[in-house]
Amino acid sequence: MRVGRLTVSDRASAGLYEDRSGPEIERIVRQSLQLTCEFLTAVVPDDVDRIRTRIQTWADQDGCDLILTTGGTGITPRDVTPEATRPLLEKELPGFGEAMRLHSLPRVPTAILSRATAGIRGRCLIINLPGKPSAIAECLDILRMAILEALAHLRGLDPHDTRPAT
Repeated sequence: MRVGRLTVSDRASAGLYEDRSGPEIERIVRQSLQLTCEFLTAVVPDDVDRIRTRIQTWADQDGCDLILTTGGTGITPRDVTPEATRPLLEKELPGFGEAMRLHSLPRVPTAILSRATAGIRGRCLIINLPGKPSAIAECLDILRMAILEALAHLRGLDPHDTRPAT
């Protein structure tokens, strides 16, 4: 399985601080989702064209099954990850963003300001995650089963088929 992990941050892309969110995504995907995968990684500034180009290349040319972005989902003028992502989606999956906000809201009242989204492009699942490493861990944990089922469907498998493989 090929996974794209895209950190969206002006400061990290400029080398002003170390990207901690991207490595957290890799750790969780390997441990919690228990996926064996190859990671394609990039850090880009909060720029619609740069974000969109990276996602589109990974989904269309590099064969990513899953793309996880981190950062740029808030409400500041520079937060543009959802704007970069939405036009690329063939099917939007609003439940992913709703689940992340609902789960985070009791502990983080400002979670309602998140504009994270998710959807499908071809056979690739794309999910916008928050930028904070602890929030990434929480969100991927609650999305775990939905991610695994979506990936199975996108690979043409029926996750509900209990017949033994032949």
